[in-house]
Amino acid sequence: MIKKLRSIFLMGLGYLLSPLCWWNDIVFNLPIAYGFGWLCHLFTPSFLIPGTIIGYWLSNIIGMLMIQFGAANLMDNQNQTRNVKKELFTGLVSSTLYTLVIIALIQFKILDANSLLSMISSKNS
Repeated sequence: MIKKLRSIFLMGLGYLLSPLCWWNDIVFNLPIAYGFGWLCHLFTPSFLIPGTIIGYWLSNIIGMLMIQFGAANLMDNQNQTRNVKKELFTGLVSSTLYTLVIIALIQFKILDANSLLSMISSKNS
């Protein structure tokens, strides 16, 4: 029972961090990404935006991996062997593609990153 609850919790939290959840970016991923970028900015001032992009990418990857590991633990069969490398690769590829789409939307001015970042920084003040 504890294993099932832990797996469901992993899947739920992973869903909130993953690109599968349509509203998660403004609530979870962008604040996490901005915080990561801010930490990078402390070491090198020009790393705010690259650090934010990397933080966003990492939060999506972690979310996808949490879903995959939670689901695999929930449906754990002794007859099946898990391919952790394949799971990691699938999470890495899907999160990277999603992040590239978001970066393209920002580059083509479909999404306005400045207003999102100013909204986040005004909440932190």
